[in-house]
Amino acid sequence: MRFLIIGAGGLGGYFGARLVQNGADVTFLLRERRAGQIAANGLSVRSALGDVTLRDVRTVSRAQLAERGADASPYDVILVGCKAYDLDDTMASFAPAVGPDTMILPILNGMSHVQALQQRFGPVNVLGGYCKISVALDADGTVVHYNTGHQLAFGEWNGDVTPRVQALADAMAGANFNSTLSSRIQGEMWEKWVQIATLAGMTCLMRGPVGTIIESGGEAFASALCDECLSIAVANGQQPSDEVVRRIRRTATDPTSTVTASMCKDLERGAQVEAQHLIGDLIARRPAHATSLTVATPTLLDVVFLHLKTYERRRLAV
Repeated sequence: MRFLIIGAGGLGGYFGARLVQNGADVTFLLRERRAGQIAANGLSVRSALGDVTLRDVRTVSRAQLAERGADASPYDVILVGCKAYDLDDTMASFAPAVGPDTMILPILNGMSHVQALQQRFGPVNVLGGYCKISVALDADGTVVHYNTGHQLAFGEWNGDVTPRVQALADAMAGANFNSTLSSRIQGEMWEKWVQIATLAGMTCLMRGPVGTIIESGGEAFASALCDECLSIAVANGQQPSDEVVRRIRRTATDPTSTVTASMCKDLERGAQVEAQHLIGDLIARRPAHATSLTVATPTLLDVVFLHLKTYERRRLAV
C-alpha cells in the first residue's frame, strides 16, 4: 500500500515516520525548504515512545506531482493533516496523486474539511479520521512528541467496514502508534470536536491553562461552554455516551490541568488561527431556534468567536 503524507510537520512527520519505521511505502509531499532540511539532516522524531532519525526519506514536490499528472501511478492513501485555512491550497497540491481508488484520510479537527474534500474529489474517496497527539516541530525541524498519546482513528464515512479500510488497518498494524478502524467515525469526530471547541474556547478567551481557569473560579464557565458544544452535537444527531461526556467534563474542569489548547498557543504567538473551522462552523450548526435567540443574548460560543475574529482583524491590520 502506497502512502502519500502531506507535509512533514508535527502530524505528518510523526505518523509518516512511524509508518516508514514499520516498512510501509511512504512518500512525503514537501515544500522546498522542508525537503532540503530533511535531505540534509534526515527526518527526526523525539519521543518518550522511541526516538528515530530516518535517512533517505522519499519526497516529492508539488511541481513534480503536477508534471507526472495522469501518467503517475496514484497513491493508495493520502494522509492530510494541514491547518484548515490551508486546505484549499493543499487539495490543489495533491490532486494529481488522487486516483479513482485513492483513500484520502484527513486528520483535521472539526467537520467542514470533510465536505470540502468530498466536493473536490467525490465522497467515495474521502474517509473520516482524526488523531489524538501532542506534537510539534522544534527550531531544528525535529518532530517533538510531548506525551505518550499517539492515536490515529479512521473509517468509512457511512460506518461500513469495507475491504479497503480493513486493508488500511492491516497496513498500519505494527506501526509505533495506536491505529483504530472505527465503525462510528462521525460520532467520534464530533466527540473530539466538542472537546477541542470547549478547551480552545475557554483557554483562548481566558488566556490561560485549564487548571488556572478552574482555580480562578471558572468551573461554571467551563461547564456551561461544554454544555453549549454538547447541545450542538446532539442537535446534529450525535449523542455522546455518558462516559464520553464525563470524560470531556473532567478534562475541561480539572484544577490540576496544565493543558492549553493549540489554538491558544497560536493566538499568543501571533499566528493564524482556525476560528471559523473550529468555532464558527460549530455555531453555524446550531438549531435554527437557538440561533434566533442569540441575536439578543449571545452565547459563550458567540463571545469566543467574536474574540477570535477580533484577533484575526487586528492581526491582519498589523
